[in-house]
Order: sequence, then structure tokens, then C-alpha cells
Amino acid sequence: MPADLNEKVNRYENMLKRALQKAKYAPIPASHMHAVAEDYYTMAEAYYKDGIYFLDNGDPVNALASFSYGHAWLDAGAKLGVFAVDDETLFTI
Repeated sequence: MPADLNEKVNRYENMLKRALQKAKYAPIPASHMHAVAEDYYTMAEAYYKDGIYFLDNGDPVNALASFSYGHAWLDAGAKLGVFAVDDETLFTI
């Protein structure tokens, strides 16, 4: 049975929101990798805001894509080591 689009959008929006709250910068503040962490986090936040915009404007397909891309930025950052994370349900660690 295919997943219900609205349920999936809500699930991915919630997952990205929780991941944004849990992702903490791991590198020391003055390092190049700290700047990388900031860039990854900024991209994830922007995709979250885009997803909310699409939801508010009746476009759940693009909302789902935005939430998915946003989470991918955080997950890639966790894998790279620029985010300190400890939740295996939100991140590939």
C-alpha cells in the first residue's frame, strides 16, 4: 500500500524539525569546518522554510521534497562529522 502523501509530508516535516533542534556544531568556532557546519545548517533551515511555504500554498509534493533535501543536508553533515549527534532515528551515525 503506498504511503499517504499528507502523512508522509507531516512525518518528514517533523523529522527535519527535530533534526534541526538536535544538530549541534562539532568543529571549533574559528575553523574552516565550523563554516562548513554553518553552511549545511543554513541550507537545512532554508529547505525547512521552503517546505512550510509549499505546505501553506497547497503544494505537498514540493513540501515533501524540501523537507527531504533539508534533512539530507543535516544527515550528510552528521556523517561528515560537522554535527555532533546521538540519535540514530534521525541521523545515519
